[in-house]
Amino acid sequence: MNAPANLSSLRLYQIADDYLTALEALAEMEDLPPEAIADTLEGLAGTFQDKAANVAAYIRTLDAEAAALEDARQAMERRQSALERHAARLRDYLKGQMERTGIARVKNSWVSVRVQPNPPSVVIEDETLLPERFKQPVTTLKLLKSEIARALKAGESVFGAHLQTTTRLVIQ
Repeated sequence: MNAPANLSSLRLYQIADDYLTALEALAEMEDLPPEAIADTLEGLAGTFQDKAANVAAYIRTLDAEAAALEDARQAMERRQSALERHAARLRDYLKGQMERTGIARVKNSWVSVRVQPNPPSVVIEDETLLPERFKQPVTTLKLLKSEIARALKAGESVFGAHLQTTTRLVIQ
């Protein structure tokens, strides 16, 4: 059995399909010399390994690009926060100086600034003194997965949960 021509242009899943098809076909042939079996599987496996290595290299490239974007996003968020903090400090400074001088409005052809009162806001001095009609209980539920895992690993039956083992791809 010969491998299909031009395997380098095939997709990885096509090479995997060809490999499995070849395995099935070779298993059905009783009088095939061992060298022919080895040559067929070696050619397909080699092509699969080359293509898989290329896919893994591309995954690494995508991961590196995603990490670079994440770094850039974090840097931009830090820059955004710094700018927002600086603007807030200047806003407080300007407001303070306008209140200090009693100048409530500054206006020219490109900007208008004024100090104006905000709507009243509630200040809670001591929440324990508040009447019950102003309180609402809040309940949250936290699932203790590590405790569930420990119990299941110890052989305990936990209704509504089970351990599951999955696989992951490791690219080094």
